[in-house]
Amino acid sequence: MKLSLKNMCLPALVLAVVLTASAGNLRGTQPAIALMAADSDSVKAPEVTINPSSIVDEVIWVVGDEPILKSDVENMRLQAEADGVHWTGDPDCSIPEQLAVQKLFLHQAAIDSVEVTESEISSDVERQLNFWIQNTGGSREKVEEYFKKSISQLRADLRDDFRDRLLIEKMRSQLVEDIAVSPADVRQYFKEMPEDSIPFVPTEVEVQIIVKSPRVAVEEVNRVKDQLREYTERVTNGETSFATLARLYSEDPGTARQGGELDYTGRGMLDPAFANVAFNLSDPNKISKIVETEFGFHIIQLIDKRGDKIKCRHILLKPKVSEEAIEQASHKLDSLAIDLRAEKFTFDEAATFVSDDKDTKNNHGLMTNSANQQLTSRFRMQDLPTEVARVVDTLKVGQVSDAFQMRNSKGKTVCAIVKLKNKIEGHRASITEDFQVLRGVVLAKRREDYLRNWVKDKLKNTYVRMNERYQNCQFEYEGWKK
Repeated sequence: MKLSLKNMCLPALVLAVVLTASAGNLRGTQPAIALMAADSDSVKAPEVTINPSSIVDEVIWVVGDEPILKSDVENMRLQAEADGVHWTGDPDCSIPEQLAVQKLFLHQAAIDSVEVTESEISSDVERQLNFWIQNTGGSREKVEEYFKKSISQLRADLRDDFRDRLLIEKMRSQLVEDIAVSPADVRQYFKEMPEDSIPFVPTEVEVQIIVKSPRVAVEEVNRVKDQLREYTERVTNGETSFATLARLYSEDPGTARQGGELDYTGRGMLDPAFANVAFNLSDPNKISKIVETEFGFHIIQLIDKRGDKIKCRHILLKPKVSEEAIEQASHKLDSLAIDLRAEKFTFDEAATFVSDDKDTKNNHGLMTNSANQQLTSRFRMQDLPTEVARVVDTLKVGQVSDAFQMRNSKGKTVCAIVKLKNKIEGHRASITEDFQVLRGVVLAKRREDYLRNWVKDKLKNTYVRMNERYQNCQFEYEGWKK
C-alpha cells in the first residue's frame, strides 16, 4: 500500500496498522488503518488507545510524498548485518537518514525519467542472494532461517529495493558526469595534503592471459537447436506460452524469472546478431528464427516497440562442452606453456595469434580493469576473476601458469594460461607512479562534495516530516528538522 502524503501537513503524523485481537472480529475483515494527528488546530482527533504490540508497521518519516516505514528501517538493518556493514553513529538515526537521502535521489530520478531494465534488477537480486548463500556455507536454509522468509519471498522483496538502488546509482552518476579534474588539480590537492594522509595503494598486479574455448560438438549444437524448435512449435500450437517456457528452461538467469522478458532496450545495448533479428520482428504472435550469439542460441518473441527501443522475450540455451573437449584444450595450452617457458616465442606473440579472447588478444593478452570508471592494466587481487586470482597468487613475476578452467564474461567454460607480467607492492601513493590512482581520489572527492551540496540544496525545497523521537538525532545533513 502506498499513500500519497504530499498535501498533508499533520503534526506528529503516525500511520499505524492495527490488528483487532478478537477472533470474532478478525473473521472476514481486513486490518484497520488509523491515522492520528496530535495538536491539530482545526480538528480534535478522538483519543485512541493502541497496544504497541498490535502495531504492524508505522510511518516514521515523510520525504516529499514518499513515506519511510519502520519496516524499511528494520529491513535495512537486517541486510546490513547480513552484509557485514557497520554504521557510524547511532543506527536508529543513521539508517532513517540514509533512507531519506535515497528518497531525494529517487524523486529526482522520476523527474528526469531515469530508467533501469528488468534484466539489470534481476541480475543484482540474484547476485545478492548468492552472496548471502555463500556466506552461510552454501545453505539456502540458513538464509531463509535468518530472514524468516523463503528464497522466493526474499527475491520478491528485494526486487523493488534493487530497482531503487539502480535508479539512485544512475541518478548520482548523471549528476556528476560532467565533473572532471586536471593534472594541475591533482598535483595541487596532494601538495596540500599532510604526508600521513596520502592514500596507501594496495598490492597490484598486471596479468596477461591466453584463452582457448573448447570445441562444442556438432551433435550438441543440433540438440540445442532441436530443443528450441520444439519450444517454438509448442507455443505456436497454443500448448503453452513463451513466458512459461522461458521461466522453466531459459539459461539466462537475469531474465528467466521474468518469463524471458527484456524491458525496452535500444539496439546498441544488445548483441548485434540478437538485435538484427529482434528489431525485424513485427508480429507478437510469431517467434523468431534461432539466433546464435556469444552467449549461446536464442529464440525471441516481440512484445512491443516504442520509438527506437524494443521490448521482447527470449529463451537462451547454451550448448554443453564435453569433458573430452575441455581436456583437449587444456593439453594444447599446457604444450604452449612449455614452449613459452623455453622462450621459443613470447607470450605477447602467442596471445595475439592463439588466444580466443577478443577482449585481450589484440592487447598482447594484457587484461584491463575498468573499475572505478577508469581503464587500467593494474588489478588488486580481489578485482581479478576468482579463478585467475587463485592461479596468479602462486606465480612469481615472469612465470607462466599451467592450464586451468574458468568461466568467461559470457558464462562459458574456457581454458586459460596466465603470466604474471608485473607486481607492484603496496605503498604510499606518489604523483609519478600512481597518477591515475590519485586522480581517482581527487575526482571521487569532487563528486562527493558536489552530491553533498546537491542534497543540502534539495532539502531546502522538500517537504520533510519525521516522528518526534528523531528530533534529537545528530544527523549528517542539516535541514531535516523543519
